[in-house]
Amino acid sequence: MTDRSDIPPTYTIRPVASPPPSENPTAAMLKADIDSGRTGDKNPVFDPGLSPLGTDDEAAGTPPSAMCVALARRYENLVRWSRETWPIDAPHHEDGFPTVFAGSIVAIGAILACGIWYVRAI
Repeated sequence: MTDRSDIPPTYTIRPVASPPPSENPTAAMLKADIDSGRTGDKNPVFDPGLSPLGTDDEAAGTPPSAMCVALARRYENLVRWSRETWPIDAPHHEDGFPTVFAGSIVAIGAILACGIWYVRAI
C-alpha cells in the first residue's frame, strides 16, 4: 500500500447548498446555484474549476453588475423551469422525444429506398 497522507481531501462529493436570494447577487452566487443543482444543469455537488464563473470578467476590469447577475439567476432558476413541470430541486430532466430528428431520419431513409428501387427498376 502507498501512503496517501500527502493528498489533500476532496470535497467534491458534498452537496452544495443554494444561496439565499439577495438584492446584490454575485457571480459566486450564480455558480452556487448551478453547483447546487437548482438550475437543472448538473448534479448537486461542488464542481472545481481553474477559472470560476466571473473571474475572466473581473480580470478584464469589467465585473458583471448586480443587475446582470440577478437577471442571470432569475433566468437560470425560474424561467428555465416555468415551462416544465419538474420540481426546482430536480438535477436533471428529459427534454422529450426528438420528433423532428427522428422524422428527418425516416424521410431520408424513405427517399433513399425509393431511389434505389427506381434505379433497379430501370
